[in-house]
Amino acid sequence: MTAAADTARPSRFRAENLRDILRHGLITVTFCCVIAAALAVSGVGSWSSQMVYSLSIGTISWLVIDTGRLFISGHQNVLWPHGPWGFVLVAFGVVLGFLGGGAIGDAWVGRPLFDFSGFARHRMASTIVITLAATIGMCYLFYSLGRSKHMQRQIDLAQRNATEARLKLLETQLEPHMLFNTLANLRALITVDPPRAVAMLDRLNSYLRMTLSGSRALSHPLSAEFDRLGDYLELMSVRMGERLHYTLDLPDDLRDTPVPPLLLQPLVENSIRHGLEPQVEGGEIAVRARKEADQLVIEVSDTGVGLDAAPRQPSQEGGGFGLEQVRERLATVYGEQGRLSLRPAVTGGGTRVTLHLPLPA
Repeated sequence: MTAAADTARPSRFRAENLRDILRHGLITVTFCCVIAAALAVSGVGSWSSQMVYSLSIGTISWLVIDTGRLFISGHQNVLWPHGPWGFVLVAFGVVLGFLGGGAIGDAWVGRPLFDFSGFARHRMASTIVITLAATIGMCYLFYSLGRSKHMQRQIDLAQRNATEARLKLLETQLEPHMLFNTLANLRALITVDPPRAVAMLDRLNSYLRMTLSGSRALSHPLSAEFDRLGDYLELMSVRMGERLHYTLDLPDDLRDTPVPPLLLQPLVENSIRHGLEPQVEGGEIAVRARKEADQLVIEVSDTGVGLDAAPRQPSQEGGGFGLEQVRERLATVYGEQGRLSLRPAVTGGGTRVTLHLPLPA
């Protein structure tokens, strides 16, 4: 085993495990108080003596077993010894707790240490049974809680891996969709305006180089999303010329906000295809980001023909694809906290798509 592999393992004495030990200690003390109260009510000694015996035996057993399991289990995910070592640890904790706690109790009440001759046989047997039952019950409870916590971590990890795989699948669907549309436009432009087609090809080459050289991370800064969106709009400007105008507005305090890659491009592509292209004069697209309370709000608006004049039919080539994929990505990444709304623009006609995303804490 290499040193690098050892350092990659989570420490068994990390803060989370130490908090679990303290939590177990508080539960143990509470349980010991209940046992002492029950014995005092039943007439087995005074309340103070039973409290000292119970707390001493329980605390020593808890410290021996709960700290011992960390040393014996090593770097296992479930911090409990394998095989017979777990039973040996419990037996050792019970014996040490019974003897050590009994000695503390004897010193408290003034009885000679380890003088069991003064105990009636039934009292000795009941004390041993109570100690064994309480210790084994508490160990089983703590073991079950630890195993349940480990299983929940495994479930969360599996869900996170599934989410990552789903996002990768969605991204691989989005990128070819944009590429095929651009190549189709480029093919039509070659025969009509070869110089513009060459300029468009250069923009496409630059766009693909930036996209392919970037990492396949599940998120990137919002500034990177706006940069790639700017390249895409420049690419579309080569084809549409003066018919396309755009505005990108990103405040400086939101530039580092993480968002999924290719989140905005399908929305802009939808606006061009269904909003601006049907108009002879084209129009303008504005993409703006702002902060509202604890949410990131991004608006993609256009001055196109509007929803009523150009309904988006999923059966048409490319129609509805962008909105559907963005909604699915929002649901995958943010759940109910991510929302997309589609409405007519407030002024000047056209359409406005608004995204509401939770800001990182």
